[in-house]
Amino acid sequence: MTNQYEVVIGLEVHVELKTQTKLFCGCANAFGQDPNSQTCPVCLGMPGVLPVLNGEAVALATRAALALHCTVNSHSKFDRKQYFYPDLPKAYQISQYDQPLAENGHVTIQTSIGKRDIGIERIHMEEDAGKLNHLGQRLGDAEGSLVDLNRAGVPLIEIVSRPEMHSPEEARQYLVELRTILSYLEISDLRMEEGSMRCDANVSLRPLDYTGSLADLPRVEIKNVNSFRNVQRGIEFEIGRQRQLLQTGQRIVKETRGFDDASGSTYSQRSKEEANDYRYFPEPDLPPLVLSETWLQDQREALPQLPDELRQYLAQRGVAERDAEVLVQDLNLYHYWAQVVELVPDVRLVTNWLLSDYSRLVNAKGLSFAAPKVNAGGLASLLSLIISGTLSGKMAKEVLETMFETGETAEAVVKRLGLIQITDHNAIKEIVSAVVTANPAVVQDFLSGKEKALAFLVGQVMKQTKGQAKPDLVNALLREVLATYA
Repeated sequence: MTNQYEVVIGLEVHVELKTQTKLFCGCANAFGQDPNSQTCPVCLGMPGVLPVLNGEAVALATRAALALHCTVNSHSKFDRKQYFYPDLPKAYQISQYDQPLAENGHVTIQTSIGKRDIGIERIHMEEDAGKLNHLGQRLGDAEGSLVDLNRAGVPLIEIVSRPEMHSPEEARQYLVELRTILSYLEISDLRMEEGSMRCDANVSLRPLDYTGSLADLPRVEIKNVNSFRNVQRGIEFEIGRQRQLLQTGQRIVKETRGFDDASGSTYSQRSKEEANDYRYFPEPDLPPLVLSETWLQDQREALPQLPDELRQYLAQRGVAERDAEVLVQDLNLYHYWAQVVELVPDVRLVTNWLLSDYSRLVNAKGLSFAAPKVNAGGLASLLSLIISGTLSGKMAKEVLETMFETGETAEAVVKRLGLIQITDHNAIKEIVSAVVTANPAVVQDFLSGKEKALAFLVGQVMKQTKGQAKPDLVNALLREVLATYA
């Protein structure tokens, strides 16, 4: 809530589908190729050519709809969306309008007051436009623009949320969960920096006493924002801009705005189009899309384990909710965790090491769990040395860092560096007694109630054993010896 207005946010997310070829032709669906090298008469919009629908794109789009709890329509159709722009070679886009592929789904997000479902109004299929490479920072100050039509005709799904988010943070959480679900399906690369996932944010401020339709509110669309962080920043700026206008008696113009990353502000691009501006009509060159129940059942059975199912499984294995969320957000990390847990069943130990020391090294060295430096068997061997008492936690951290640097096994590092934990009771007690005798003042501090004095004595024992004495045994023996002085 604002002081006088409620924030209303809806998101439109475009996702490129990871098919071998484009939506209506046989051109390669490949990123980063030489400009205009992945084109043919169909995607160039040449006269007389006919589109042929890519069945794999339909399958991937349907799996996305099912995973997002949508109703998949057995009958849908394609339409022509008319607009004129240099990167749209046919001067229309083949899309879906009044009969989309799927409707009425939801994404569940965690808010400060608990979980809530954000409705998905529709998911429809469409072809992508090409790309304009502006010879300047942005269109307004460009000296010219170059057209690359490699992307024209690439298969997209557009996921349109209901306007049910009320803060920038909720919008960001929706996007994170949506991306997580789609990543499990492996239907797209989901790389915002490459444009395979793009987000438009619609932002309105509704007066608290407003009783009209949301559709009648002046709505601003922030177009093609390139990261979740910038979606949140753009919405935050737009809320402040609209609030200031309303509070000073000005009106909100219904328009499309861009987001400037450097300044964190939005800027006007053009007036906002209405549906009738696009002059939709049924695509005459494509028949209706008819999906049989048997085919739909095949797509349901092809769905993998999804994030909510994984959350339930991790909870059953005793993984803390916060740790489980980290694992759920990165499938490569989860698969690594699962491999280690198969070898070392101590779930808490594996989770703690993987999400702390191991992840710290992965991040510091710019690595990833897709190609781990130390494989699951290597980490399992290290953890087994901790469980057996061969290594202390501190020693194991040193061994792990060496494994990252040299590629050696844990056993090889331990042998080469002589890092074997001392667990011999009598040997440690002899050193403990010597340390206590050598520090009478510290002993008196401990006996007078200063617990910190014990830490000093532990440190002295560890120093004399070069860190190889078992810490819990050192603590126990120190207290045993100090008790004789009381």
